[in-house]
Amino acid sequence: MLRLETHAGIARLLLDRPARRNACTQAMWDEFPRLVDRAMADPAVRLLIVGSAAPGMFCAGADIAEFASAAGDAEWRARNQAAIRATQVTLARAPKPTLAAIAGDCIGGGCGIALACDLRIAVPGARFGITPARLGLVYPLHDTRLLVDLVGPGQAKRLLYSAMLIDAGEALRIGLVEQVSDDLDATVAAYAEALLAAAPSTQRATKAIVARILAGATDDDAASAAGFDAAFTGADFAEGVAAFLAKRAPRFGA
Repeated sequence: MLRLETHAGIARLLLDRPARRNACTQAMWDEFPRLVDRAMADPAVRLLIVGSAAPGMFCAGADIAEFASAAGDAEWRARNQAAIRATQVTLARAPKPTLAAIAGDCIGGGCGIALACDLRIAVPGARFGITPARLGLVYPLHDTRLLVDLVGPGQAKRLLYSAMLIDAGEALRIGLVEQVSDDLDATVAAYAEALLAAAPSTQRATKAIVARILAGATDDDAASAAGFDAAFTGADFAEGVAAFLAKRAPRFGA
């Protein structure tokens, strides 16, 4: 029900349960962080794209039928909560760039998956919602922080208090997605091409710096200053300068 496919520097983690709009079962939550880790460990992978194997959808969230039947079991509930947290944390802290390609409803835990990615591109017909208030549940602090970092506390409370669904245009307006496109595949492919043409060391370092800023850092310290300085002796800098001087496109490694 989850697949990881890798080709030409791009890993695709595909949800493949179309009969239930890719609603995630316990087995899927268990497998998700392992597949993210596998993609990150592959030296050839530059970008991880999370999407649907079937067209016209993304993820409807957790499988509520499974949850309703098993949630009374405290041991199962603990395993479920741990697996969902591992999915969100592993994806959010992945060292390489990640992108959610959202071709349909992005609801509940599915929206949590998208929030944990670096970037989100959606089709105009996509809908977004984070809906624990419909079930009398509470959204975890880690995932709430991801939402607040994207849309701010006011919009986060607006969505969480009401469990409302919003369309892609509204999601774009409040910063929940970065781009809306009628041709999702072409837009994702164009972005992937641009990313693959740029320096991977810069991307990984930038992702780490942004994470530190979101965690509260306000200025450079010895570690960030050392990273800035080390870049000048790195292979990507040497290739970038050589390409600039030769008036050719750079050929960066993985």
